[in-house]
Amino acid sequence: MQQENNARFIIKKSTDVGGEIAVRGAKNHALKVLAATVLTDKTVKITNIPLIEDVRRKEELLVSIGVEVKREKETVYVNAKNITTTKLDPQKSSTIRTSIVLAAALLSRFGKVSFYHPGGCVLGKRPVDIFLEGFKELGADVSGDEEMINLKAKGGRLKGGEFFFPRISVTATEALIIASVLARGKTILKNCALEPEIIALCNFLNKCGAKIKGVGTSEIQVRGVERLRGGETKIIPDRIEAATFLILGALHKTKLKISKCDPSLIEALINMLQKSGVKIEKNKNYVTSLPYKELGSNNIMTHEYPGFATDYQPPYTVLMTQAQGISLIHEPIFDGRLFFTDNLSQMGAKIIMCDPHRIVVQGPTPLIGKKLASPDIRAGIALVLAGSIAEGETVIDNIYQIERGYADIDTRLKGIGVEIERN
Repeated sequence: MQQENNARFIIKKSTDVGGEIAVRGAKNHALKVLAATVLTDKTVKITNIPLIEDVRRKEELLVSIGVEVKREKETVYVNAKNITTTKLDPQKSSTIRTSIVLAAALLSRFGKVSFYHPGGCVLGKRPVDIFLEGFKELGADVSGDEEMINLKAKGGRLKGGEFFFPRISVTATEALIIASVLARGKTILKNCALEPEIIALCNFLNKCGAKIKGVGTSEIQVRGVERLRGGETKIIPDRIEAATFLILGALHKTKLKISKCDPSLIEALINMLQKSGVKIEKNKNYVTSLPYKELGSNNIMTHEYPGFATDYQPPYTVLMTQAQGISLIHEPIFDGRLFFTDNLSQMGAKIIMCDPHRIVVQGPTPLIGKKLASPDIRAGIALVLAGSIAEGETVIDNIYQIERGYADIDTRLKGIGVEIERN
């Protein structure tokens, strides 16, 4: 069940932040692996899976179509032998955008699927045209209306094809790979996204018997197979969570060790923070922010991996409100992602919106606690970070959006000195 809508965070200025915080499993890897489990009728074991709301919603969606899901803390066992329907529940699928990846898996295995326009948060309600064009290239007929979409493979099974992504899309890349795994013949996907979560997904599928080549490159080739085996996979560390905590450490100019992560996956952020004067120590599986004197401003433009991820941008924007000078934040990937900065302006930040994709931040400016609402996962956690340095009390409503991506975040932040309560 979804958590109560009136839950909120109350945050006070935190003057003793520091210590160590561990990173959990990657949300964007876990959701795609869960979807891919329906490609096989054998059991799949998934470890290090984060206990976040988006994962819970995906598990509920799987159960609603007849999948057996058994959870043991951060380990989940999934068996999709007895699928009862290929029509996704409208309410459940509308709560999470990656329901379209589950639709791709059902289409690949059963040759048909019906689903409703996927959702999530405000940013989740994005067009699905690129997905549908890809499915068509694999031999699927598309019908339906603005709400419900029906896909049916000609001859009962998808066939190999060639598809060039008109724009780089992580979720579309993953969906087309999954759709191709059980298709007849060979599929060539070009202009693919390069995110680590895609590599991890392909490695899992190959362990289960898929034939995927070009993993980690912009051109991926999939030779369809008749069936997949069961298997086991471990969810990789969440690089977005690691980035969030590293920015928190920089914001407080403190020593904060972010453990159980892979610093090589957030090099674009680390490089930018170091340019701004932040001191950072890296190791194979942890990264530490260290005390430093002055924070300088820096311009950024978000970009697909390995560039500066769009999900880093909201916390980084909070950081730039405390930097000396003027920063230009350019967000070309998502429409509306910068609109959350109106909340920062209410807190006292000096931010000018040039257009929906660019803002200018002038710092440093002291922030003052306000009553706010979380518009989405990344903007929500950015407001938490802002509240931790703001004078007075910051109240954040709609924290379900934050808890979609960050497990037990209040408890974990308390453990490193952030004054936060959930009620």
